[in-house]
Amino acid sequence: MPTGRSDREAPGRTWRRAGPDWPFWTVVAAVAGAYLILIVAMIGADAAWTTPGQLWSALGNEEIAFSIRLSLFTCTIAALLSLVVAVPAGYLLSRGDFPGRALVDVIVDIPIVLPPLVIGLSLLILFRLPLPWTGDPPVRLNDVLPLTYTVGGVILAQFTVGAAFAVRTMRATFDHLPRRPEDVARVLGCSRAGAVWRVTLPAARRGMVTAFTLAWARSLGEFGPILVFAGATRMRTEVMPTTVFLELSVGNLEPAIAVSLLMVLLSIAVMLVLRWAGDQGGASHDRL
Repeated sequence: MPTGRSDREAPGRTWRRAGPDWPFWTVVAAVAGAYLILIVAMIGADAAWTTPGQLWSALGNEEIAFSIRLSLFTCTIAALLSLVVAVPAGYLLSRGDFPGRALVDVIVDIPIVLPPLVIGLSLLILFRLPLPWTGDPPVRLNDVLPLTYTVGGVILAQFTVGAAFAVRTMRATFDHLPRRPEDVARVLGCSRAGAVWRVTLPAARRGMVTAFTLAWARSLGEFGPILVFAGATRMRTEVMPTTVFLELSVGNLEPAIAVSLLMVLLSIAVMLVLRWAGDQGGASHDRL
């Protein structure tokens, strides 16, 4: 029954005025700022350790130049292969309905959570195991596909990890796309493949850019699987992360820092592309 008394005047309830927000924002800014300072300080320390002339001279070294070219090549191939796998796999996990879907989803994430050295070791064992249907002497997978300690092995090691990130990105992309345009295309006579090709994939192009770029960036920084499975042979399988390792192992800091700074610049460029793709994707989603 109404009493004519507002909730503010309810007996036993004490109202206090909220305090200022600045203590909360001060703590939040201090914690975030400390981490940002750490990142900037690390990059600044690398840049301050040597001179631009020394950096340019190190990057002009024949062996380091080879590792840079090989990294750019293998990362691009690995990212393209990752995208080829990620588009159908992401669509399957997003819109497919089949037994064991949750298990497949977990298996796709294994390269993301496994230690990198374990991935490289697993690849090495896989290619050295004898094929069960061969006779004596046994034929190993590496006899059929000779990839260990080769450029192909570098690409496979990068692809194994990068594809997992690309699949996850494409699944999220398809999850956020409405199904209605594809269903309308099918009602109008398109097959499932035709509807996906003509309607869904054009709408997912920003996600595809993001998946490619993320796989490329992950491949660029891959070290453990490459070291174990493909090795770090100069002028053969040496890429930028293994260059840093090799130069540090013999005490050559300037070349290691030069390659590290180059990788930092490439990573910043990748992040800008990802931000652009994300902004464009959000705008496209709003128009839909």
